[in-house]
Amino acid sequence: MTDVRQPAPLPAAETIDPVQLRELYRKGEIDLICVLGPTASGKTRYAVSLARAIGNAEILSADSRQVYRGMDIGTGKDLSEYEEVPYHLMDIVDAGTKYNIFEYQRDFEAAYREIVERGAVPVLCGGSGLYLEAATCGYSLPEVPPDPALRAELEARPTEELIARLASLKPLHNSTDYDTRKRLIRALEIAIYESEHPVDHTHFLPKKTFFIGTLVDREERNRRIDRRLDARIQEGMVEEIKGLLERVPAEDLIYYGLEYKYVTLYATGQLTLEEMREQLATAIHQFAKRQMTWFRGMERKGIRIHWTEV
Repeated sequence: MTDVRQPAPLPAAETIDPVQLRELYRKGEIDLICVLGPTASGKTRYAVSLARAIGNAEILSADSRQVYRGMDIGTGKDLSEYEEVPYHLMDIVDAGTKYNIFEYQRDFEAAYREIVERGAVPVLCGGSGLYLEAATCGYSLPEVPPDPALRAELEARPTEELIARLASLKPLHNSTDYDTRKRLIRALEIAIYESEHPVDHTHFLPKKTFFIGTLVDREERNRRIDRRLDARIQEGMVEEIKGLLERVPAEDLIYYGLEYKYVTLYATGQLTLEEMREQLATAIHQFAKRQMTWFRGMERKGIRIHWTEV
């Protein structure tokens, strides 16, 4: 049967006043401006123009792949767009590294602190949901190592017992820690570790973020994705990734997903050029849809996103 479901209606667009944002920041009513949106929605260009309009603003990236040096065309860094606007959290680790969410929060906190202490306005920009959450959730994410033996022990216990044990270790403000068994077991693993080990918590994180979302309908978004993909291929994305393969194992590039996965499969002879282009375009369309699902989930949790057309 053909899926004839219509996409969810777009939220109403708002007009964002940079002068008002600057004043809200000056008064301490907000402590971070966050520009988020799905891929190809124009968020980077908008964030840069907003930073210029605010004045004395600096941009922090919330992109899980732009942290890597040498991964430029495939991640769409578009560094030329920034010109005089300072940016942070790009090109900070070598390609081939498996940078994680805990390291990102640590590095975000350090860069955010420096911007604030300079008297500049911090503007976070990105579409990686976990990175956005790590930067704006207002609490630290302790880097607790996995404990396979403990996990096996917990997996054998009934869910109700696990919830009761978790409640004995930390206050349960909502059900997000135990809405799935996997999440529940990981929450318990962290809580048990923290009860037995001192954990280095971060403290200098924003608590009052003003979220701005970049609006684009699905059909236009997919057209932009396709045009941008063709442009990146013309700009040398395949050659960039072939160059990376000279020093980074193929499985490490595949780990990064999307452009790096499919172009690596093409470069290693597992896909034709046409297959790579078609499968990659489809994967990016699906990724953008998942991004929007994540952002609408943020709204369902009570986060106000001011959507605007760019």
